[in-house]
Amino acid sequence: MASTTTTASSTLPLSKPDFPVLSSPRNKKLIVCRIHLQQYPTPRRISNLRRFNSNGFVAFSRLNDQIEENGLSTQDMVSNNDPGIEVQSRIWNWRGYSIRYQYSGNSGPALVLVHGFGANSDHWRKNIPVLAKSHRVYSIDLIGYGYSDKPNPRQFGDNLFYTFETWATQLNEFCIDVIKDEAFFICNSIGGLVGLQAAVMAPQICKGIILLNISLRMLHIKKQPWFGKPLIRSFQNLLRNTALGKYFYKSVATPDSVRSILCQCYHDTSQVTEELVQKILNPGLEPGAADVFLEFICYSAGPLPEELLPQVKCPILIAWGDKDPWEPLELGRNYENFDSVEDFIVLPNVGHCPQDEAPHLVNPLVESFVARHATPSTSTSVSTTI
Repeated sequence: MASTTTTASSTLPLSKPDFPVLSSPRNKKLIVCRIHLQQYPTPRRISNLRRFNSNGFVAFSRLNDQIEENGLSTQDMVSNNDPGIEVQSRIWNWRGYSIRYQYSGNSGPALVLVHGFGANSDHWRKNIPVLAKSHRVYSIDLIGYGYSDKPNPRQFGDNLFYTFETWATQLNEFCIDVIKDEAFFICNSIGGLVGLQAAVMAPQICKGIILLNISLRMLHIKKQPWFGKPLIRSFQNLLRNTALGKYFYKSVATPDSVRSILCQCYHDTSQVTEELVQKILNPGLEPGAADVFLEFICYSAGPLPEELLPQVKCPILIAWGDKDPWEPLELGRNYENFDSVEDFIVLPNVGHCPQDEAPHLVNPLVESFVARHATPSTSTSVSTTI
């Protein structure tokens, strides 16, 4: 096996014939290699890891030493050429509210895909049909987002409605009412907080969690500098309680603004298609969407990832696009030291939404993680007590 090593700050042009393997921060090396996995023993817990590449890079985690570059293109790994795989959309009545979800797949472990702020279940459209070939896949619109109901937060008085506790309860009860089984949670951005909170509240439901660029919640009250708290609070009140908030929302709920925001958080801006823009924008034009948006950007309370991670009992895998301009990799790396986190994987040249920007990386990660932790029985009913 021919290999060379370089420091973690080095990169190689994509045109080079040898592709760098990106290690986890604990290894702090980039290894350029081509090998055949069957010739070498594979470390414990990683034997089912699929080989995958991303724009000429091979993602690498701390659990394994060799991952072979394969010949599959991005299109090969994302496209759904199986006419037998159909993605269906349905409505679930949850506590009197209509909740939209999508599902596909008839066998295998159950997966619940949880979107981030301002997104919806369509943000997983490149993942559902691929994962459904060997899993039962569900993608849910959190209440207030997508095509789920959007109750006015003011109708709840002083009680906050759009919180991680609300969404976690929705997620757990979805597993009980609809899936009727334990499930793996695959989460992006603030969806990661939802998944963690759900696992803390009902540990008997969640089999494992994958966190894709989980939100660091940098505007949380505990992370705001003391001198900035009055200014932030005043600005939030201005947005929430005056006409300025609705005006602000109208300015961002346009095709050009949505496209511009997506181009900020996607490193590969070619993935910001007109289809994606419409998938994100259209639900945001529905009645009530502005109130939900303004309510959440004024939500500075609730849990932080570092508070929830120590309480989670199931295995967690964290994957992080290293070009995320909103949630810096350097800060996210702090989460790999928690006992429940079995691996921290850096996704090279990927932004804030890896599942949509680099599904050819994310889909195999999901498959390998679930394969390691799924039990032989996939139809065990879960307790109705949360």
